[in-house]
Amino acid sequence: MFGDQKDIEKILNALGEQLEGSAEEPLEFLVCGGSALIVLGLVQRATKDVDILARITRTVAGQMLLIKANPLPEAFISASKKVSRDFNLSENWINTGPTSAVDLGLPDGIMERVTTREYGPKLMVHFTGRYDQIHFKLYASADQGAGRHYDDLLALKPTVEELQQAARWSMTHDVSEGYREVLKGLLNHMGYANVAERL
Repeated sequence: MFGDQKDIEKILNALGEQLEGSAEEPLEFLVCGGSALIVLGLVQRATKDVDILARITRTVAGQMLLIKANPLPEAFISASKKVSRDFNLSENWINTGPTSAVDLGLPDGIMERVTTREYGPKLMVHFTGRYDQIHFKLYASADQGAGRHYDDLLALKPTVEELQQAARWSMTHDVSEGYREVLKGLLNHMGYANVAERL
């Protein structure tokens, strides 16, 4: 369990140190969820894992390509297990569940809004920004109901325009009429009937 920003950064620094001795090439990841919110100071709460949204590779020309993080590189898996043991973390403290979103498309321009930090020469982490977190948290709240995702969404204080854009994006990930009705119900509950009416 990570209690605050210092906890998360300490663990990521330790992971970077492990990778120095094992990874042949620098590894880059796009991270979302609670750990990104905490590191960026957008929320204050604990979290149990680091959510990896995508792995980033670069072309010869230096262009970034976002790909699914499954499977993770062997060097990364080995390093994360050592960190888990050294710091008494759960075995699944690295969570690649969110990476399935890559198949359906991430919000346009997501990499233009990240905050990037290096944890040694072999690990670079791009933390998703507030605007994109609103997209992910709205979708998760509609999909999973009340809980930490909904609390995070409220803490981000989204504007009407941000919610409208996030809602339309989320509907590309679940095109069913059932999801649309759940989403509208959530927006009404949040006091954004004007956004729900436009869907």
